[in-house]
Amino acid sequence: MKKYIVIIIFNLICLISVSYSWHDQTHMAVAAAAGYKKAYLLVGPDIARIKAGNIESFNHWCNNDEDEVVTKERVMSQIEKYNSTDPDEENGHIYGAIIGAMLAYQKDKSEGKYAEYHLGYLGHYVGDLSMPLHNTAYNDFNKKYHTINDGIIEEEIANNIDKIIVTEITINSIDDIAEEIVKIANDAKNLGYKMERENRNMTKEEAYIQISKSASLFKGILRYLGVL
Repeated sequence: MKKYIVIIIFNLICLISVSYSWHDQTHMAVAAAAGYKKAYLLVGPDIARIKAGNIESFNHWCNNDEDEVVTKERVMSQIEKYNSTDPDEENGHIYGAIIGAMLAYQKDKSEGKYAEYHLGYLGHYVGDLSMPLHNTAYNDFNKKYHTINDGIIEEEIANNIDKIIVTEITINSIDDIAEEIVKIANDAKNLGYKMERENRNMTKEEAYIQISKSASLFKGILRYLGVL
């Protein structure tokens, strides 16, 4: 019964979405599957990129070469780069942005401010984390296939939230979050380069596996923050 209620709520949210695209639908699906009631907030970060430019855009990806391995140390080193406009950061720092957004939420909440928007950013970055082409070099293959892969499950995700399999992730510290980021990032990177070697798009099955990882991590972080 609870699952069907979530699906109904999600479909209502989709009707008021500012645009119909893979990013909006998928990010809201991640939030809904994780149990976050304000799923619509996860659309905001892509809207913000229109006016904020690189200060926001660099938070959405991290370009890795095929032989690069994402490590916990690298994740932690990116935290201070959250919202940086340094041109040298054009390769992105999504891994640190996830933790940076969480810390911003904790800070504003502790000061009695309305902190919910930070969760919208946090959830969005966690969603982008599992997208393979957000973790690979922005080369000719990425440029050619990026938009196509943005739309892999766009038209069906609202009616298929039950395909998002959320697993329990226990978070007790920032280190735990960093370790989970490492797992998802390396898996996504490897899938991205597998797609490139095979010169193909992501399959729908692969897409659901990827966003399931994002939903699981988002739920774990929300529980860590006491939101759920």
